[in-house]
Amino acid sequence: MKLKNMFMLTAAILTVFASVAVSSASDVAADGGPAFQTLERIETIVYGSPQGGGLLSRLNTAEKDVFGRELPGSLTERQTAMLDFMEKGTTTQPSLLFKLSVAEWAVAQQIHPEWSLARRIDTLEAVVEGAVQGGALASRTERLITKLLPEGVLATPIEIPATTVVKSSLSQTLTVKNVKVDDKVVLKLIEEIVINNNLVAPRGSRVFAHITKVKPPRSFGRPSEIEMAFDALEVIGPNSVTVAMGEAAKKAMEADAATYGAVGASFAGAVLLGPLGLAGGFLVRGSDNHLKEGTLFYVETTSAATVHGYMIPSQISSMAVSGDVTSPQGAGSQINP
Repeated sequence: MKLKNMFMLTAAILTVFASVAVSSASDVAADGGPAFQTLERIETIVYGSPQGGGLLSRLNTAEKDVFGRELPGSLTERQTAMLDFMEKGTTTQPSLLFKLSVAEWAVAQQIHPEWSLARRIDTLEAVVEGAVQGGALASRTERLITKLLPEGVLATPIEIPATTVVKSSLSQTLTVKNVKVDDKVVLKLIEEIVINNNLVAPRGSRVFAHITKVKPPRSFGRPSEIEMAFDALEVIGPNSVTVAMGEAAKKAMEADAATYGAVGASFAGAVLLGPLGLAGGFLVRGSDNHLKEGTLFYVETTSAATVHGYMIPSQISSMAVSGDVTSPQGAGSQINP
């Protein structure tokens, strides 16, 4: 079994590499150019942030940490092959991040895409094997998959319907002092999305938004304002599906607010009155001068989209459950990992 998995891993790497086009003179880039930007993206996935040093030595290190060896080819070929292996996969094998997300979900029913690849694998090994193991990150992921899901992990094309409701919570507290226009905001999915027994977006998946307006408190008691537009839901591909505020999301929010308790008046009013695509005009008054970490937001997919999902085996299908919505203003800690 170990030899088979290692063969599949090697074949996947070679397939991705073989699909890369011959590079051009753009392989040689000045500091801060496209090659460095691609490397920073690779390092952010692997380590959580860009690393220091020269381009080639940093790429060599990243390849050794992920594959256990350096890849052949030009700079562009190597970088493209590495990103494709981690993010896209091949026609026969899903990406490394797809497999890792499925493994995380199988263990904890949630994922941590905001963590580095190294941290995610370390954490899984500590839970599954009792201690952090050494070796290449790709091989360690395959070993975990073999132990958790011996039948393997495959990606299945699945369509997410339009107006699918996405329930998420703020990952950080927002105030007029710590945000500005165009700042990116990350939220966490609190109820997994499963379509026809295919896991599409586990709990913990990221929802992306950005700040569109910030106004500090003004004269005559006029409140401060924060306006935020929603952009996309990241599924386990990892691909993104566009989301926005819409009627289905508003109705879901109203129903849950009635069931689980009142949502703060300014929050509910702002969501219901905001224009399509915006959760905008959040009015913060008096001592409640911020949007708390954990505050819920309800959005929906803007159109049907085909992505890759994980067909949940019948023996573990009971693991696919929706989370409880219990604290609309972020009072409960259970929705945060």
